[in-house]
Amino acid sequence: MIVKVCGMTDGRNVRQVEDAGTEWMGFIFYPLSPRFVSRMPDYLPERAKRVGVFVNASAEDIASAVRRWKLDLVQLHGKESPAQCRDVRTLGVKIVKAFAIKSREDLAKVSGYAKACDCFLFDTPCAEYGGSGRRFDWSLLEAYRGDTPFLLSGGLNPESLGALSEFSHPQWAGIDLNSGFELKPGIKDAEAVGRFIRAFRQLRKTPPHSG
Repeated sequence: MIVKVCGMTDGRNVRQVEDAGTEWMGFIFYPLSPRFVSRMPDYLPERAKRVGVFVNASAEDIASAVRRWKLDLVQLHGKESPAQCRDVRTLGVKIVKAFAIKSREDLAKVSGYAKACDCFLFDTPCAEYGGSGRRFDWSLLEAYRGDTPFLLSGGLNPESLGALSEFSHPQWAGIDLNSGFELKPGIKDAEAVGRFIRAFRQLRKTPPHSG
């Protein structure tokens, strides 16, 4: 199971969260987000995969960030088309496409992206493109029959272990942690993250994801 921590902004905090055991770390390149990385932190993860999060960004801006930040994955959180996903993939990164899920009809839209993406992220609908702190109705994912693995996002916090223990899906690949573990926007409680990751690993009886 992959554990991704998103919305990182501070070098010291990046190092702490990496040491806490996260495998993927997200940096948000969307200027309207309270977790926008306005400058490169003085430390970037060396063991965790670097994920750049973009919302309807230009191909040039994404390519520039991939080069400068040496990104491993690009997460597209806006209204990007499958063709745009394929274009970004040519930069040599894996593609995560985020979808806000509020109905089974929303799930029907993801099928067109299956061959253009490496992973999906299912999140709570909100005006801010993520980071709402609210959980969506996970039972809707029972209708997902695709082959593309997905991360579960939306409202995860230190009290979410019980709900996660009851969730199951053959394509469930991991979780995405963000606002539910923050001391303030962009700064995570690394101790809380570490405790949660250890408990989640014990709960799921899974080793850290190596890919």
